[in-house]
Amino acid sequence: MKAEVISLGCRLNLSESEGIRALLADESDTVVINSCAVTSEAVRQTRQAIRRARANFPTARLLVTGCAADIEREQFAAMAEVDGLVANAAKLDARAWNVPERTAPVPSAHTRAFIAVQNGCDHACTFCVIPQGRGPSRSLTIAQVLGEVERHAGAPEVVLTGVDVTSWGHDLPDKPPLGSLVRAILERFPEIGRLRMSSLDGIEIDPELFELFASEPRMMPHLHLSLQHGDDLILKRMKRRHTRADAADLVLRLKERRPEIAIGADIMAGFPTEDDAMHAESLSMIRELDIVHAHIFPYSPRPNTPAARMPQVGKGEIKARAAELRDEAARVRAGWLNALVGSPLSVLAESDGTGYSENYARVALPEGTPRGAIVTITPGGIEKGLLQ
Repeated sequence: MKAEVISLGCRLNLSESEGIRALLADESDTVVINSCAVTSEAVRQTRQAIRRARANFPTARLLVTGCAADIEREQFAAMAEVDGLVANAAKLDARAWNVPERTAPVPSAHTRAFIAVQNGCDHACTFCVIPQGRGPSRSLTIAQVLGEVERHAGAPEVVLTGVDVTSWGHDLPDKPPLGSLVRAILERFPEIGRLRMSSLDGIEIDPELFELFASEPRMMPHLHLSLQHGDDLILKRMKRRHTRADAADLVLRLKERRPEIAIGADIMAGFPTEDDAMHAESLSMIRELDIVHAHIFPYSPRPNTPAARMPQVGKGEIKARAAELRDEAARVRAGWLNALVGSPLSVLAESDGTGYSENYARVALPEGTPRGAIVTITPGGIEKGLLQ
């Protein structure tokens, strides 16, 4: 068997997994788990993925890297299925895998080219363990990013990703804003028809990036925001840097300029000290901001974080509130999908018979549509959340 790389968690991990896959292209009988530690559930899923990989590849060398391999190092080192750990910071270093450097592009396992423009985080959100696994924010230069995009020439869609993408440039000379990087990519590569951004911190969206979202047709009309909560006091206790009004203002201004833009958001249920009224603020935020791509997740205390020392909400209550948030998000999404029926959509085909439109709606495709093709589909209905 060729080397197998199993990626969990964020889009940055997906990008890095492509790099690992390239490094190990000449290796055999090796399985790599690129782990996630953002929640206790993510750590559980990593353990599950390790056990499943060992069952599927009983004779392979099984290595674990990623955030969980650093943050929960002792736990994973003790697993009988694991043959070794590779430090998160070294996962794209050929020396960590004992293989020669590779610079030639390797075909991607995905329809999109995930380009990591930044890594690490300088913020100190009270619930977040990721800076422990990723370190401080580090940015690629514009020239380095352009080189990475060039290596993925021909990809039908490019996605810019990172741990805290909107902090890109803060550590570079003259502190260039993220918008300048995005514009440089679009100008250098006019053949790129679809440029998408991964999760952004709305308070740091600079004027140039806002204008590109509002008016550039090659920028996908899909903005995923790291909102976390709808209540200002909880946001303050999280040490987030925006208020609910900041988020609402950003979305309103974007929708005034580009009504078709689809809003996504990360929303946490059951943060310490959250009461029913605070929870209701998150529920109403989903409706107010018309959040159609909601990532709802229950709070879980993470090692060495301030939130873990705050008064906790009961697990049963957290679960119930997460379910309410998911139900509300499903209602908002259903209304949005219904509004798309009968409208032509430009859809990028995946390998499973579905694809994603520019606004990230998932669409069923005609049998035989080749992976990576961009086709126009006018859906006539919805079945199980999928435009048909």
